[in-house]
Amino acid sequence: MSDSDEEYLPSASNSITIRLEIQNQPGMLADVTSVIGKAGGNIGAIDIVRPGEDSLVRDVTINTRSDEHADAIVKDVHEIEGVTVVNVSDRTFLLHLGGKLEVKSKTPLRTRDQLSMAYTPGVARVCEAIEDEPEDAHRLTMKGNTVAVVSDGTAVLGLGDIGPDAAIPVMEGKAQLLKEFADVNGVPVCLQTDDVDKIVGTVAQFAPVFGAVNLEDIAAPRCFEVEGRLKERLDIPVFHDDQHGTAVVAVAALLNALEIVDKSLEELNVVMAGIGAAGYAVTEMLLEMGVEEVVGVDSTGPVTTDRDRLNAAKKRYVAMTNPDVDGETLSDVMEDADVFIGLSAPDVITVADLKRMADEPIVFAMANPRPEIMPEKAYPHVAVMATGRSDYPNQINNVLCFPGLFKGVLSCRATDITDEMKIAAAQAIADTIDPRSLTPDYVVPSVFDQTVVEQVAAAVEETAIEQGLARRRT
Repeated sequence: MSDSDEEYLPSASNSITIRLEIQNQPGMLADVTSVIGKAGGNIGAIDIVRPGEDSLVRDVTINTRSDEHADAIVKDVHEIEGVTVVNVSDRTFLLHLGGKLEVKSKTPLRTRDQLSMAYTPGVARVCEAIEDEPEDAHRLTMKGNTVAVVSDGTAVLGLGDIGPDAAIPVMEGKAQLLKEFADVNGVPVCLQTDDVDKIVGTVAQFAPVFGAVNLEDIAAPRCFEVEGRLKERLDIPVFHDDQHGTAVVAVAALLNALEIVDKSLEELNVVMAGIGAAGYAVTEMLLEMGVEEVVGVDSTGPVTTDRDRLNAAKKRYVAMTNPDVDGETLSDVMEDADVFIGLSAPDVITVADLKRMADEPIVFAMANPRPEIMPEKAYPHVAVMATGRSDYPNQINNVLCFPGLFKGVLSCRATDITDEMKIAAAQAIADTIDPRSLTPDYVVPSVFDQTVVEQVAAAVEETAIEQGLARRRT
């Protein structure tokens, strides 16, 4: 087990179930639980599978830190005299067996009449109606409540370029979240190409089936061109969640954090570490909302006009931010910063950097799975701390945005998703928390807060109507 592994808490994402045959003698179960506890595992449940006179078969569910940690626990249990390890199951892999989605019929087909209406000959009448009024496809097919979740598998989570096949579980998960949180259908579409022309052309060809497109895990800077060209070509909303979903939730958290420290957007000095797709979108949204000072930093240092060999995306970033920078490193530009937003890499800032920041600093360290600075180190030195992880307070999670956003645009049949709609979504997420309930460790609502989706959907739909982008009023 690595030293870094020991810093992580056991969680359900690395949980196992061990089936054990245990001699039926007093104290044997206590021996098992003691060994698991000493090894650092958290026992979630102990169930009797089969009682016997000489032995008992039990299932023991354990949260672990990693695959290596789980293997070590199993090895320790295997060495207990009188205990036999019958089987070990990884609960996460069991959840994914056969995939996380299925296609279900909404209407029964048990009689000739039902069949004649759902399919031939009755379906022809519906086809002809849509041919006469193409807009009716939103009303008479799954299009009106279905999103294509599209990826080329080149920038998946913290895994990088793993290809379209390995990306399928993530796209299934995205579709599952759409269904569970907003009752919106999501269909995973993983493409065997990273060519911009081919991605745009393919999505445009199958777009008639869908009411919106969610681009996911497409590497920068290619993702910017894919999104831009699809938005120009299609008359349905196109949304790259890695960019804009992250931006919406980060801004929502910042709006509430500013209430804690009593600062305004206009007076902020922001340091943005990591200016890929998400960092670019967060910066763009902050500037749109009135922030004036943003310094972007990549692995080389501050991104300024003085830098050589900037790619096209970073040149656009410099033109957008026009930073006044005194220093050549991330630590240099942390001086007097009010806000640090990290979408970069583990452990890139230190306690010394936090001490250089302005009074009551706000730190959003969102690199996953290990943030730019661990919260335990940061807490004594910051006013508000947030991460992208679920095992700490203030998780900045895209699921707070995209289910409600897509529900809103589909409900009103919007043709686009605009900056104003994203700002409305951010404000709606922030407003979900009553101002009287705001605390430094509660500036972001829970992903299980059922009011979030409805408030985001309503705000997005209202804005779409105000902008004249809705084809339907509910």
